[in-house]
Amino acid sequence: MPKQNKVTVGCAIAAFLEQCDVKAAFGVISIHNMPILDAFGERGNIRFVMARGEAGATNMADAYARTTGGLGVTVTSTGTAAGNAAGSMVEAITAGTPVLHLTGQIDSPYLDQNLGFIHENNQQLAMLGAVSKAAFRVRTPETALGIVKRAVQIAMTAPTGPVSVEIPIDIQQALIELPADLSPLPVETQVPSAAALDELANRLATAKRPLLWLGGGARRAGKQVERLVKLGFGVVTSTQGRGVIPENHPAVVGSFTAVKPVEALYQTVDALLVVGSRLRSNETLKYALKLPATRYRIDADPTADGRCYSNDYFIAGDAELALKGLADRLEGKLATDPAFVEDIKRARAAALATLHEDVGPYTKLIDKLQAVVGTSFNWVRDVTLSNSIWGNRLPELHDPKAGVHALGGGIGLGLSMGVGAAVGAAVTNSGKKTFLLAGDGGFILNLGELATAVQEKANMIVILMNDQAYGVIKNIQDAVYGGRKHYVELHTPDYALLTQSMGLGHVRVRDLDQLGDAIQQGLAVDGPFIVEVDMLAIGSFKTKFAGPPVKKPEPVAAN
Repeated sequence: MPKQNKVTVGCAIAAFLEQCDVKAAFGVISIHNMPILDAFGERGNIRFVMARGEAGATNMADAYARTTGGLGVTVTSTGTAAGNAAGSMVEAITAGTPVLHLTGQIDSPYLDQNLGFIHENNQQLAMLGAVSKAAFRVRTPETALGIVKRAVQIAMTAPTGPVSVEIPIDIQQALIELPADLSPLPVETQVPSAAALDELANRLATAKRPLLWLGGGARRAGKQVERLVKLGFGVVTSTQGRGVIPENHPAVVGSFTAVKPVEALYQTVDALLVVGSRLRSNETLKYALKLPATRYRIDADPTADGRCYSNDYFIAGDAELALKGLADRLEGKLATDPAFVEDIKRARAAALATLHEDVGPYTKLIDKLQAVVGTSFNWVRDVTLSNSIWGNRLPELHDPKAGVHALGGGIGLGLSMGVGAAVGAAVTNSGKKTFLLAGDGGFILNLGELATAVQEKANMIVILMNDQAYGVIKNIQDAVYGGRKHYVELHTPDYALLTQSMGLGHVRVRDLDQLGDAIQQGLAVDGPFIVEVDMLAIGSFKTKFAGPPVKKPEPVAAN
């Protein structure tokens, strides 16, 4: 029997994570992580979600972190299991999500000897390092908790990201004294230079039409953004920056970054301040989008200086602190153009009109969703045709933690992310309903996690857009490959039968006039519910989306 004053390393880690305010963790139980999960179960303070695969578990932890604003935790086994999580770790590092990946490892005496030990991967630490912000191996029981503490600190420090820790099974089982101090290490905040803020404020003080471009790095800076908007700034956002300020605000363009009316608006802007955004290729027409001539930038990552687009001035620092410093310095000093907000409203209205024209009959779907979601909900999207055309922009978000999408562009993540968001809402008692927009091609990729959704009673409505094909690939084949169709037609389940076998609610919609009743059925269910939209019956979008938009060459004037 264990000595009374000692606990396993696994138990010490569980106790520490409780002090990090972790309410839920995700993973698949295995012989190489049982000491940690046994501690979760015995202590009863962290809800462990039994995913059906490590990829799904890590996507769940990612979405949990994005929607709660806390630390996501995923627990996997070693070797193949850790490898299964690698793609999901790429998504988390692309999105900058603070995730702690705890993974097992074989017994310490047999490590790195290429003995063919069961579940061994000789290059596991190198693999984890390639898909993580940082990766550690615990080598002694005495150092385990210190390493996990440091991993959490790194994950939560901007620019945030996933961190992996591999722990050999004999170390997880080892007995140690439970440290008196289980508190997490302080998160390091990069304080911007006062002199740099003075300089940028002086440059902005003369602006008549200043515009903020907000990315994911600005998600905690909402109050300071609101202050600057009151001073006369407009706002455009990346998909990661949505909801930093409510999208129904008249000074907010939204996530219409690269449409023509907004590009025209940019040419009237005399100062663009990019905050916490990578200015990614799909949001800038592969960096050909014509941005305002005068550009400034704030980022916690010093290497962002001049990346993708040149800038006239750069500040390295925390977005919230930097914007607070600017708002303090600019208070009462800006005299902005009173017509600017009206021009923003016109640009957004034009962008919305184009979007509604593009979706054709599916305007009814968008309008119905906007009418029922309210202002407090989670909006999770897989990479699918519907999301690319409209889901990344509508419905309107009012909370920077509301939006979750597969930023890295990989399909099939949405179902798992929906579960993670729903579990996050449950353990934080937020009362949020989770809505998931998915396509049939991506949905079936991790279909096993539908069983997880049912078992966990994940409070989510799935809007499943079913055209029995990879729709966007078909459009690309039409646009680029002469209409030749290869490998895009999909055999899909009869979801009425599948969901019945799982004890899951389902409605198939063949006419969008039925949509309202279908969504109301889903809203009445405390758990998962699928609204399957039969796109073959309803028809196609009016405009074909064939991959991220690119800038068309300007016409050459004739001599």
